[in-house]
Amino acid sequence: MRAVIQRVSGASVEIDGREKDRIGAGLLVLLAAEEADNSDDIEWLSGKIVRLRIFGDDDGLMNRSIQETGGGIMVVSQFTLFASTKKGNRPSFIRSAKPDTAIPLYENFLTRLESDLGRPVARGEFGADMKISLTNDGPVTIMIDTKNRE
Repeated sequence: MRAVIQRVSGASVEIDGREKDRIGAGLLVLLAAEEADNSDDIEWLSGKIVRLRIFGDDDGLMNRSIQETGGGIMVVSQFTLFASTKKGNRPSFIRSAKPDTAIPLYENFLTRLESDLGRPVARGEFGADMKISLTNDGPVTIMIDTKNRE
C-alpha cells in the first residue's frame, strides 16, 4: 500500500456537487493498493499513521500523534499513487490493484484505522470522481509505502 499523508487544518470531499465528508484539523490520507498488498500491510500502515508524531507539542516540536491531538482523519482512495512514468508521457497504472482486490483492501484499511484510532474516520468513495479541498498545515506531507518501510 502507498499513502500520502498530509497534516491539514481542514479537508473535505465532494462528489457530484455535494459534500460527502469533512474534517477539521487532522490528517488527509490518500491511499492506493497494489495486488500484492495484504492484511499485514493494512495493520502496519494503520498503526504507523495513528502513531505518526507530526503535530506540535507545547514547545512547537513535532512530538504528538493524531491519537494525542484528537484530530480527524479523512481517507481517500487514489489509485494514481502507483503511476509509472518510465515510458512515454502517459502514466501507466498497471501496478494499482484492480477494483475486485482494491475495494476490500480499502474497506479493511478503513475498519482497521477506525479500530486503531478509536473513532470513525471520514472518507471518500472508492472509484468516484471526487473533488478534494484541503488546507495543508505546515505544510507537512509524508509518503509511506508498505513495501519500502523506511
